[in-house]
Amino acid sequence: MKLKTIKTVDAVGQVLCHDVTKIVPGEFKGPLFRKGHVVTKEDIPKLLDIGKDILYVWEDIEGMVHENDAAERLKNLLVGDNIEISSVKEGKINLISKVDGVVKMNTDALYQLNMIDEVIVATKPNFMFLKKGEIIAGTRVIPLMIKEEKILEAEALVKEPIINMLPLKVTKVGMVTTGNEVFYGRIKDKFKEVMEPKIEKYGAKLIGQTIVPDIMEEITKAINDHLENGAELVICTGGMSVDPSDITPNAIMNTGSEIITYGMPILTGSMTLIAYHNDIAIVGFPAGVLFAERSSADVILHRLLCKDKITREEVARYGNGGFL
Repeated sequence: MKLKTIKTVDAVGQVLCHDVTKIVPGEFKGPLFRKGHVVTKEDIPKLLDIGKDILYVWEDIEGMVHENDAAERLKNLLVGDNIEISSVKEGKINLISKVDGVVKMNTDALYQLNMIDEVIVATKPNFMFLKKGEIIAGTRVIPLMIKEEKILEAEALVKEPIINMLPLKVTKVGMVTTGNEVFYGRIKDKFKEVMEPKIEKYGAKLIGQTIVPDIMEEITKAINDHLENGAELVICTGGMSVDPSDITPNAIMNTGSEIITYGMPILTGSMTLIAYHNDIAIVGFPAGVLFAERSSADVILHRLLCKDKITREEVARYGNGGFL
């Protein structure tokens, strides 16, 4: 890049190559405009008022893109549903959630984008729950001016927005608790007191809990009853181990649901089952979630409450960081 001088009145659209300082004796001393600022028509009288009739700017070089313009183009590759953007500041744009929900992104495309030299996108972790107004990600280029070919490479790489926010959708949750020891009153059920606060944290309501013995037909009927009563998510608790009396997985299958996975690379909660009855999730949590500070329930519940359909590949990817 080269420097050049230009009359301030002719500087609209030019890029400052230095800070411009404003001094008001006894009141203020600091930057009026920062290095890299793109001069606008409204800036001209402000510059003239502080005696800046001549400015140093970057000479316009064909094939180079200013950091602010580059950030504007990069954000177009990122912004999907339920996301708003900040204004550009010093070459950086932030993505902000418009909803309470789950951030879901194409991590492979994100990786490829960050492999382009001098281009960066930094995000919150995939599948993280965020509140409305929280920052999801930020993007910028490293130099003040970047070769346009790198931005064109990024634009050719990304075919659809990389980042989306999925809003909370489920409001009614049914629960089926299995086990002869609970059904016959030998021990007190603990699942409701553990799971209900987790559900309510995301604005949903437990519309009913059915406690049933270790009889497959009874478990299947209880699940179907909750589906018929309008449950948008059914949580089954207990009966998830390989013990012969633990028959909950087969009972879930008998509802006609599609089993996505029985077992997750997450500790605690590795015996978790995820199934779908049409678009309604049925999830089975093992007894381990009762006692762990964090478990598979804390990892996937918010996704289920957003009606985000979890795939087998996504389950496998939970192994990275799955030791809670």
